[in-house]
This record gives sequence, structure tokens and C-alpha cells, in this order.
Amino acid sequence: MAIVLLLGGARSGKSAMAMRMASDFGAPVTFIATAQPGDDEMAERIERHRVERPASWKTVEAPVDLLGAVRASDAGDFLVLDCLTLWVSNRLGGGSSPDQIEATAGEVIAALEERSGVVVTNEVGLGIVPANELARSFRDVLGAVNSLFAAAANRSVLMVAGRALDLSSTKSVLGLL
Repeated sequence: MAIVLLLGGARSGKSAMAMRMASDFGAPVTFIATAQPGDDEMAERIERHRVERPASWKTVEAPVDLLGAVRASDAGDFLVLDCLTLWVSNRLGGGSSPDQIEATAGEVIAALEERSGVVVTNEVGLGIVPANELARSFRDVLGAVNSLFAAAANRSVLMVAGRALDLSSTKSVLGLL
């Protein structure tokens, strides 16, 4: 699989980088969007993102069924999955257990094995410990899902203030000890 995982904080440049990667790849693009317009502000965000994408890209709305969207996309397309953060939130909000979400994440990764693309997600574990159980569960599940994707991806990149930091593998870090 030729997958890049882009992770970082809000407004760190993840989606812009994913769009540049997709544009530069030289294949048709399927953009798999996980956002849902739960309020007016989110609806406006979604619309801004739609307008920014080239008209030639296919867009698939998949707030919950990420696996189905990946499986249904054309085999030669470059995939942009934006983003795991909202997908995990949607699944938790829909009643899925952490174990179910992690299992489905593994299935999505398997479905990406012969594909090329970029997966966008937020890093939410760098801040304070959330004050309630649901928020802590979300942080923990997203961290686990991010780890699964990072382990399977060809490259993992941390976006900070619009800058891309290539993350080292565990093997190279352990070699320092």
C-alpha cells in the first residue's frame, strides 16, 4: 500500500497538504469525506471544502461507512480520506464500541493495501486529560486508530503550523538506545 498518514492539530495544514498530494499524484482522485453538517457553522465548513476541491475529483460522503466507501472506490483512484477524527466521533456518537471502531479501522487498512492515497487525522492526545468519560474515550480510541494507521502507512507526517515533519519509525528510534 502506498498510503501516507497526515496527522496534526486543528488548522495545521493537513487537508491542504492532502489536496496537494492528490493533485500531484497524477491519477483520478476520490475524496472520501467523513464530516456531517450538524450545525450551520459545520455546514459552511463542509461547503468551503467542497468548493476548494477540483471539479474532476469524485466526492463520497461517508460519515460512518468508511470501509464501504474505500471498497466501492475505483481501484486506480488516489484516495483522500478526510478525516479519521470525524469518523471516530461519528461512530462513537452512533453507539459503536471502541473495540468495534478499532476492528473496522483494521478492515479499512486491509482494504487500502493495494491502493494509493492519503489519510488525514487529528492528533488530540497532546493536550490536557479530558474532564469526562466520553471525551477521554474519544481521545483514546482516536489515538489507537491513529496508531494502527501509522503502523500500516508507508509514511506518517505530523503537520504543525503548515510544516510537515516526517515521523521516524520505532525501529530507528529504538536503535538509538
